[in-house]
Amino acid sequence: MNPVDTENRGRRPTDGQLALAEKIAQGETRASEGITHVPASVYTDPAYFEREKAALFDKLPQVLAPSALLPEPNMAVPHDATGRPLLLTRDADGQVHVFLNVCRHRGTRLVEGEDVQCAKRLVCPYHAWTYRLDGKLLALPRPETFPGMEKSDMPLIELPSRETGGLIWFSPDENADFSDAETLGDDFAAFGMADHFLFRRKTHEVAGNWKLIMDAFLESYHVTRLHANTIGPFFKDGITSGDQVGPHQRSAVGRREEMDEVDLTDMAALRRVVTYAYQLLPATIIIPSPDYINVMVLMPHAHDRTLVEDFMLIPEAPATDKARDHWERSWALLDGGVFASEDFRAAELGQQGLSTGAIPELTLGMLEGGIRRFHETVEEALRAVN
Repeated sequence: MNPVDTENRGRRPTDGQLALAEKIAQGETRASEGITHVPASVYTDPAYFEREKAALFDKLPQVLAPSALLPEPNMAVPHDATGRPLLLTRDADGQVHVFLNVCRHRGTRLVEGEDVQCAKRLVCPYHAWTYRLDGKLLALPRPETFPGMEKSDMPLIELPSRETGGLIWFSPDENADFSDAETLGDDFAAFGMADHFLFRRKTHEVAGNWKLIMDAFLESYHVTRLHANTIGPFFKDGITSGDQVGPHQRSAVGRREEMDEVDLTDMAALRRVVTYAYQLLPATIIIPSPDYINVMVLMPHAHDRTLVEDFMLIPEAPATDKARDHWERSWALLDGGVFASEDFRAAELGQQGLSTGAIPELTLGMLEGGIRRFHETVEEALRAVN
């Protein structure tokens, strides 16, 4: 039996997932408003990027990593790619936390490196102040030299976070609303994402605006062309449908001619004929392929520089060399071939062209309506903080 069949056996799609599949089966596509445009300046203007940073990345809930990055209690991993010194932990009770990776004593970086660590406690390398993985200060040398200080008053600084559906979200804003993340968590639970195994992760540096990368996953117009030598043939003549969950977009592409006699309420059967994709505001892309899931977290550092961490999740750890070889080939195809060599490269070429000022706006056709809707959502977020 195919691994994805085993993983999804007995799972049912959410009502939203099922509705998109039924539209595809009926030959319906999402209504388009015809030709639209996006100003080139939203990709090239550093001042516009600073507004985005303040309105989106300094305020909104955003994905940091899949839950599979910390699969067991008493695990921690530093995370610096957002531009903040973060520390993700899973405490002894299995609860996820997102802290600033800074000791409360003298501000020393608490955990060094960038790899996942297994530990029941975190010890500052400078003065050995020691913390539990729930952030509480456990012990410090010579406590009598800090008269009147209560350890309970000196926990690590924690940022709002939420784990749902197999994803770890956080926000720099203490008033962040995670309700949309919770709703989407039901979709990702339907794929069994929380039970997946992290096979590979890699961070790419892309010399392009973060929205150019998002754009590539918001339309199907390019798939059979840019990806002609990789995954394009698998999507030939597919029918696309989509909707929104709050500010986030959910899309699906299916092969109508293969959907007859398929029980669309059976997730295992559904994933063989329909491929979903999620574009989460501000900058995360989820692609559940038929037998694995890619999570791409975009972390912009400038208007023309973006870090993208790609995680590949598989149903279970490879038990044989044959299984490992299978997943290695899948990883090489998607991460190195499709994403890095095609999608990310296209974003870099787009940045190069737009930076010349040759065109004042991008022209979007009827197969690219998702891009227009995404940019409208970004504009709404900018207006909300002005």
